[in-house]
Amino acid sequence: MSYGAYLAGEPVILTAALTGGVHGKEANPNVPETPEEIGRAAAAAEEAGAAIVHLHARESNGERSFATERFQEIDDAVRAHADDVIIQHSTGGTAAPAEDRHLPLRTDPAPEMASLDMGPLNRYDHLTSENTRAMVDDLYDEMDERDIKPELEVFNDGHRNEVYGLLERRDLADPVYATLIFGPGTLTRPTPRNFLNAVDDLPDDALFNTLGFGRHQLPFATMGILFGGHVRVGLEDNVYYRRGELAESSAQLVARVARLADELGREVASPARAREILGL
Repeated sequence: MSYGAYLAGEPVILTAALTGGVHGKEANPNVPETPEEIGRAAAAAEEAGAAIVHLHARESNGERSFATERFQEIDDAVRAHADDVIIQHSTGGTAAPAEDRHLPLRTDPAPEMASLDMGPLNRYDHLTSENTRAMVDDLYDEMDERDIKPELEVFNDGHRNEVYGLLERRDLADPVYATLIFGPGTLTRPTPRNFLNAVDDLPDDALFNTLGFGRHQLPFATMGILFGGHVRVGLEDNVYYRRGELAESSAQLVARVARLADELGREVASPARAREILGL
């Protein structure tokens, strides 16, 4: 994907990351945590223009959950409230047993998509999310068996190398779909030059999704639109609408990017159109 894709007017797929697995209502009281809250947030995000909702599960006390049953409750709530949105489960996690990472893949029906972290990353001062190649391969194999499209989460330059390694080890269905992530710590440093380098370094014909954390969400969404990519926003990645003003919802963040895409001349893909683009 490139500026040529923008000039060609190819639709942009918007993903809403509704909840996340780290901060909760202490960071922004509008972060949804219960299945009912997440289901309503998914419907609002879809109405605002999101074709995909990226889902994490929480226990009743707000702690992160990998349990299949909890994801099932959330999926049921999303389907009850939303129209046709694509469900994407997170399999990422820090200090979680490898077997737990598989549990979000085992709902009935399976999610249409699931995240696949492409390598290790530091969390806080004393934790690392391992994401060994063996773990990545095992998660991918179950996704393949259950007909779940992987969303390859690329947190830094080394993870782009790991995308090429996975393509050598496994036969991924086209199109490859990678989320390029920019922010602090282990993530790629959020500069326009690094964004361009990351886009240029992807495998031929890969599609990319653009994710900027915190204050970088809006400028990187704009670059994603202009260079023919897709865009992820939401309260998982950024709890503010602007400096000092908490976001009301993920739908508010989606609506802003949808307006921006319209002003820049790119159609916002419906869930049905997104399925065609992604080969679901």
